[in-house]
Amino acid sequence: MSPRKTTRSSSTVNTPHLLEPRRRGRRTGRLLAASVAVAVCLGAAAIPASAAGPAGSEPVVSRGVTIPVFYDPPAELPAADGSLVRTEPLPLGLSLPGLDGRRLPGTATRLMYKSTDAGGGPVAVTGAYIEPSAAWRGGGPRPLVALASGTMGQGDQCAPSLSLQHPLTIGEGTVSIGYDNLAVYRFLAAGAAVVVTDYVGLGTTDRLHTYVNRVDEGHALLDAVRAARSVPGTSLTPESRVGLYGYSQGGGASASAAELQPAYAPDVALAGTYAGAPPADLTEVMKGIDGSALAGALGWSINGFAQSDPSLKAVIDAHTNDAGKAALKDTSTMCVGDAVFGHGFTNSKKWTADGKPIADVIAAEPKLQAVLDQQRIGTLKPASPVRLATGVHDDIVGHQQSRQLAVDWCRKGANVTYEAVLLPNLGDKILTNHLAPYLADQGAAISWMTDRLSGKKAVSNCWSMPVQP
Repeated sequence: MSPRKTTRSSSTVNTPHLLEPRRRGRRTGRLLAASVAVAVCLGAAAIPASAAGPAGSEPVVSRGVTIPVFYDPPAELPAADGSLVRTEPLPLGLSLPGLDGRRLPGTATRLMYKSTDAGGGPVAVTGAYIEPSAAWRGGGPRPLVALASGTMGQGDQCAPSLSLQHPLTIGEGTVSIGYDNLAVYRFLAAGAAVVVTDYVGLGTTDRLHTYVNRVDEGHALLDAVRAARSVPGTSLTPESRVGLYGYSQGGGASASAAELQPAYAPDVALAGTYAGAPPADLTEVMKGIDGSALAGALGWSINGFAQSDPSLKAVIDAHTNDAGKAALKDTSTMCVGDAVFGHGFTNSKKWTADGKPIADVIAAEPKLQAVLDQQRIGTLKPASPVRLATGVHDDIVGHQQSRQLAVDWCRKGANVTYEAVLLPNLGDKILTNHLAPYLADQGAAISWMTDRLSGKKAVSNCWSMPVQP
């Protein structure tokens, strides 16, 4: 698919028809009061993103947030995957001056690099590389962690690289919080370099973010490693070990990348992969999301798959009513906070033409079901150790389908460390059962990863799966 360039405007925003390759919306601040309340609770100041392009350029505005000109891909991209398109300094929103003059916890560089999308076409992806100030005290040279963020949304203002610069962004009806910055900073404190991908279409202004598309995500994460190796002036060496890290959407991305690596990126040898709460079976995950606080993610998924395959648009139009079409258009520029406030706990029956849940509509439509079947993670064997963690009460990214991924990999002979995170039920469909394991397991996950980056061997516990919850 050839990308459609978005017309920039500093005062108005064009709003293309539903599910066109790119869209921009400008809405009134119906979430502003709620966003301010979040900011007060977090004790953080709202920092609006600003344009960072050449003089005279007209910036894209997404829900009141200006997207820097840096995120506009050029018409032509390099041939090699992972090749840098452009870089610029990225000021970290949370940093301190160091005694030796270097900023703590590190020095960041904004990246744009080339990847290959699920259709085999070239695509520009943005992200960030952070060179840590702390020394690496593990075995071997300074390692690299490629971090895949959890769900941020579908609007360009939600891009993880922007959240590193602005940990809390508030616009007109939008709020984005860089919650994965915590993991980034913990790795930096340990002396590991970090590269973060924005995924395909998140941040870049030429197309819609292809949310939970396993191939797009896996390729973008692996190519982020290649791009990081080319950033001038880093302390990385050809012998630097590489780890992949992600939870939720990021867990799916890291799991997919681990599977795809042997064929897609044999030059990127992996020391280990952490996949937390991976959405491995979207057919099952969709059932957990429907009617939950994160119901808006259904819109992101549908929009993203229509971006990858435009022929799905007619099928989607036939099965959605006016409310559904409006919801898909609305969610296409939303971040997580917006989706929770705007579409939380919505039952998808309100969006379908026949009043059936979206899961039932997909099951009855072979073309749609085939799309989800193609997204299944677990059909390939990772060539390197993987640690898979899942909360036993997770009802958003269902525990059983995550556990099944561990079983599938074990049956293929992969080196899997499976961790069932045992916490009490903290409330159905309100995200707590999904978020609590993320926090509870993070220290152990980072410890496991730093061991792999130090060269320590991982011992599989596949033998224990029959008795594991």
